[in-house]
Amino acid sequence: MSIEKLLQTNVNGHTEKKNNLTYLSWAWAWAEALKADPAASYKVEMFGDKCYMEINGTAMVWVTVTLFGKPMTCQLPVMDGANKSIPLKGYTATNKYGKEYRVECDSFAVNTAIMRCMTKALSLHGLGLYIYAGEDLPEEGDVPKKGPAPVISPRGGIGDDLPAEVKEFLQELASSVTGLVEVGQAVDALAMIDEQQLEADQKVYLSNQLNSTVRSALKNAKG
Repeated sequence: MSIEKLLQTNVNGHTEKKNNLTYLSWAWAWAEALKADPAASYKVEMFGDKCYMEINGTAMVWVTVTLFGKPMTCQLPVMDGANKSIPLKGYTATNKYGKEYRVECDSFAVNTAIMRCMTKALSLHGLGLYIYAGEDLPEEGDVPKKGPAPVISPRGGIGDDLPAEVKEFLQELASSVTGLVEVGQAVDALAMIDEQQLEADQKVYLSNQLNSTVRSALKNAKG
């Protein structure tokens, strides 16, 4: 697969929208990168003993993706659910029920930023680049030979009483689970869910963040 083909790849079936931003599944994107170039690699840039650069009390991650022997580097802030940079010292927020909670620049937030940054760096090689240009379709409006399977969208309204930071965590978990299922690793996705030791209401909320195709794959993997 060439860079031209990557530029023409329609990735719409593997994206999700969050606060007006479109995110491409990192697991699916990396699988496509390996199909294009089995020698593909990515590197998280280090700043001393930290995997992020401190900028005015916030964190910026940098990831270099090498494809077809050419390295391309991107950067991305470590952000909260509102897509704003999280201060290194964290901050206290209040949910719609008036309950306070902490938003931290922790390992989960940093890891999320790294994987999103890796996907962004892949776009510099052509895959999903049109997303960052605010367009709906890749060059020439090409569509994949085989479209994504029809899915039932997640239902809203369930889990509204969960704290905002818990819902954000579960939404990120759902994204990671979906990415694993899309590359045929449903068993690993189940293990990831089990490791979280979720409460019953959290499991219900997580389930409703997954589309019907993913839920079916997890059910089949469970046996």
